[in-house]
Amino acid sequence: MLSPSKQFLMLALSCAVAGAAGCASTAATSSVARLNVTPVPRELEKVSLPVYRVEPPDILLIESVNNIRPEGAPLRAGDTLEVMLGNPEPLTPVDPQANPIESQYQTDLEVRFKHVSGPYLIQPDGTLNLGPIYGAVQVAGLTPEQAEQAIAEHLKRYTADEAGNPVGLKDPLVSVTLPDISGLQQVAGEHLVRLDGTISLGVYGSVYVAGMTLEEVKYHVESHLSAHLQSPEVSVDVLSYNSKKVYVVTDGGGYGERVVTLPVTGNETVLDAISQIQGLSEVSSKKIWVARPAPSGAECAQVLDVHWEEITREGITTTNYQLLPGDRIFIEADHLMATNNFLAKLIAPVERVFGVGLLGLGLSQRIEFYEQQGARGGVGGGGGF
Repeated sequence: MLSPSKQFLMLALSCAVAGAAGCASTAATSSVARLNVTPVPRELEKVSLPVYRVEPPDILLIESVNNIRPEGAPLRAGDTLEVMLGNPEPLTPVDPQANPIESQYQTDLEVRFKHVSGPYLIQPDGTLNLGPIYGAVQVAGLTPEQAEQAIAEHLKRYTADEAGNPVGLKDPLVSVTLPDISGLQQVAGEHLVRLDGTISLGVYGSVYVAGMTLEEVKYHVESHLSAHLQSPEVSVDVLSYNSKKVYVVTDGGGYGERVVTLPVTGNETVLDAISQIQGLSEVSSKKIWVARPAPSGAECAQVLDVHWEEITREGITTTNYQLLPGDRIFIEADHLMATNNFLAKLIAPVERVFGVGLLGLGLSQRIEFYEQQGARGGVGGGGGF
C-alpha cells in the first residue's frame, strides 16, 4: 500500500484523468504499456478510499460503555431504593425512673424506626411502602435527595401513641441511595440507518447520521444521550456496508441486459467483481470496460478498458483496476451470438406467418380430400342398388 498522501493523489487523479480509454469511448485502443502509466489504482497498486460516510441502508454497530443515569434524575416506578435511618431520637425524652412505661414505649419506637433500614421497591403507583406500621410515601418523580426529605417528614408523623397523639422522631436522619444507577435502556447492538437518515436509540429517540463519518456519528450520538445519561461514551463501527456499490452489467446479445449490484468494502478489483457473478456467460465476449461515473452535467466520463485474457491467462494486473463506489463494469455480448439472436428475432415472425399459412393450406387440402372421397363413396353406393 502507498503512503496516505500518495494514495490521496492517485485517487484524485484517477477520478479526473480519462486518458485510459478516452472520453466516453469503449474502443479498446490503448495498449497495456500505455495504460500502465495512467494514475489509476490497480490490483498491486491499491489506494485507501476516502473516509467512509454513513448512508441508508448501512448497519452500524453501536456499543455504550457508560450507561449511567444523570445526577438528579427523577426516580421511577420499578426502581429499588436503599433506605437507611440513623440516630433516631424521640420527640420528648422521658425519664425512665419517673415513667418507665412511657420510656419503654419510646424505646420500642426507636427500635421500630431502626427496622426501617433496608431495600424498598417503588410501586407502580409511585409510592415507597415502608410496611404496615410506617405506611407509604410518594417518591416517584423525585430526586434521591428529595426522596430523603419526603421520607424524613413522613417518619415524623407516621404513628400515634396510646392516647391518639401523633408520635414520631425529631429530625430523623434518612439516607437514600439508588443501587441500580443504569439508564432506562442499554444502547448496544445493530442500528440500521433508516430511509430518513436516522438511527433509533430506543427509548432515547432518534439521531440523524446520514452523510457523517464514524467520528461525527459518535459525537452526535453522545450529545443526544447526554440528556438521558451521565457522561455517555459510545463506540461506533460499520457492521454492514450496504450503501456503496458497484454495478456489473452483462449484455444479453439482443435479449436484454442483466445488472448485478455488489457492495464495496474498499478492496475489490474487476476480477473480484466478475468472480462474484460466476464469471462470463455463454453469450459474453472478452470486451469489457469500467465506466467511472461523472458529475451531473459533465460531458466526459472516464472509461477504462479491461484486457480480460491478460488478467486471467497471463496474470498481468495492469487493467485489473481497483473499483470505486459507483463504478459500472460492462461486459459486451459476443458479436456472433448477438447477430444470431438478431436474425432469430427478425425471422421468427416470418416463420410464424408462414407456419400459420402452411397449416391453413394443409387443413384446407385435407378437408377437400375428404369431401372428394365422400362424394365418390356416395356415387358408388347408388349404382349398387
